[in-house]
Amino acid sequence: MRKTLLTGLLLACTPFVVAASCLEGAVFNDTNGNGVHDAGEAPLAGIKVSDGEHIVITGSDGRYQLPSSAQPNIFIIKPAGYRAGSRPDGLPDIWRAAVGEGDAAQCRPFALVPQPDAPASFQSLVMADSQTGSALDVSYFERDIIAPLRGKHQARLGMTLGDITNDDPSLYPALTKAVTSLGVPWLHVPGNHDMDMGAQTDSTSLASYHRHFGPDTYAWEEPSMVFIGMDDIIAQPGQKPAYVGGLREDQFAFLERYLPTIAKDKLVVLGFHIPLFDHVYRAEDRARLFALLAKVEHPLILSGHTHNQSQVFWSAEQGWAGARPLHEYNVGAACGAFWSGVKDAQGIPDTTMADGTPNGYGLLNVQPQGRYSVEYRVARAPEDVQIALHAPNVLRQGAYPAWGVYANVFMGYDGLPVEFRVDGGQWQPMKQVKQPDPRLLVQNIADDLADGLRGYDRSPEAVPSSHLWRAALPTKLAEGEHTVEVRTTLGGKQYSSHTRYRLQSATP
Repeated sequence: MRKTLLTGLLLACTPFVVAASCLEGAVFNDTNGNGVHDAGEAPLAGIKVSDGEHIVITGSDGRYQLPSSAQPNIFIIKPAGYRAGSRPDGLPDIWRAAVGEGDAAQCRPFALVPQPDAPASFQSLVMADSQTGSALDVSYFERDIIAPLRGKHQARLGMTLGDITNDDPSLYPALTKAVTSLGVPWLHVPGNHDMDMGAQTDSTSLASYHRHFGPDTYAWEEPSMVFIGMDDIIAQPGQKPAYVGGLREDQFAFLERYLPTIAKDKLVVLGFHIPLFDHVYRAEDRARLFALLAKVEHPLILSGHTHNQSQVFWSAEQGWAGARPLHEYNVGAACGAFWSGVKDAQGIPDTTMADGTPNGYGLLNVQPQGRYSVEYRVARAPEDVQIALHAPNVLRQGAYPAWGVYANVFMGYDGLPVEFRVDGGQWQPMKQVKQPDPRLLVQNIADDLADGLRGYDRSPEAVPSSHLWRAALPTKLAEGEHTVEVRTTLGGKQYSSHTRYRLQSATP
């Protein structure tokens, strides 16, 4: 008994011995926040440590030991009430390579800094597909998305949902520098363009990602939320398609072990790159994931990849068996349409996406008891820019009302009420339509008719939008200009936009 007590006291007062393999190690209470285990800093018990398949919990001595596995990284599941230290590049210091690769210091103990004031309500920045293919693209991302946010956001966490770069891992350090300059812990999920070119197997396809960003499966806990980041791309080198959407057996094992440990009143957010509705997603994997999430009280899916924006509410007809529809927010791309289109006065491409959504980023607002809301922010635009309108400039007075105003509600979804009125008259409902946004069609036609290139890459060909509404414009009004207003309510906030058209008299 005396020997056990003495050993415990020595562990609490002496720095942990650094192991050559990170499959075993320790976690300590970094009270001074310097990242070093100083004398007097106590070990932390009850901390979950994982390799993305197995989960172990630190003992009273702060130590853990994971079983041998083929996983490339191990990580701590940062608990609520603590913050992680920072790595030299500014990313959260929550992972190690599973094997020290000859560098014993790489397997240093994990440091957690007490954060007793961690709020139950907070905001996260959510970005998808920064997808930079060159240093010039990185500069677009920096000037268009990052610089306007510095010192002006309220977020306490950030995440990128894959396709961080466009097949060029050499750009990772510059992108990391950009996002970490926002001053919040930043998490990443890999995308299909983060796979290493020339990789021969799925298990080796994310080697560069693992070196820069750590595990491709992990979890992060806050007082009211758990974020689970997962690689949902199965590489198929030498085959067609080159990848499919889905999860590996080790990832299902992690979810089966971890999900039951989460408090029922927490929001459980799963961050993927490939959306669950994508045609390449394996139906059997989606069904298996649904079965696990159906037991979760408050689930939410965040995804990227499409370079469009949509909100899907999975129902029983689509295989979802939860008590309420499963919400999947497919976030519009930070790079929009791959940094394409005509450049503005600042030299940044227009890069409107094929569904008519301007490029930008999402916000996740988390509150206690599983409550949340999601928002979208157009790059370099005021927060109330949520609806884009298109209407003809002039119509013949008295003509059959065959021409309409179109409203692209960027965060719109099936069944959302959208209304319009003319000249301050009575509000009337608009009809949701599955058509291309005329605003982008105008750009397509301008590109077609131009004698030369209007930009480095053309705007994308417009596709039917999932969030477009239409209403016929009245023509039996006075000759002259008329004002059209459109409004809707999203997340409890009312948004509106307006445009004008003119009625002109004419004779045959």
